[in-house]
Amino acid sequence: MFKKFDEKENVSNCIQLKTSVIKGIKNQLIEQFPGIEPWLNQIMPKKDPVKIVRCHEHIEILTVNGELLFFRQREGPFYPTLRLLHKCAHIFGTLSELKIKGENEKVNKGIGIENIHYLNDGLWHMKTYK
Repeated sequence: MFKKFDEKENVSNCIQLKTSVIKGIKNQLIEQFPGIEPWLNQIMPKKDPVKIVRCHEHIEILTVNGELLFFRQREGPFYPTLRLLHKCAHIFGTLSELKIKGENEKVNKGIGIENIHYLNDGLWHMKTYK
């Protein structure tokens, strides 16, 4: 997804989100990552500006105070960026393992893990977006 991603070529616009939209995103993150709720105000402080960076191929990157936190494609589920995973490994470590294990047990065929973001890809080099 971010193999040939370049900020100058792929970012189309950036929108500051309203409080109601932020609340909806937080609820979606709580639903998607049960157990993130106690940490959510630390990850997304209430007074910090929350923006969506819209990119080509229907990719959206959620930023808080310029820091890239989550991304998704086509209104799909949010994925934490590797920078957020490194910063908050204690939050996401067991959550990701449980989700991957559960999905593999349900399907039991096909690709077990799809690599959509990795060290040194375009999103990793982007670092922040103001």
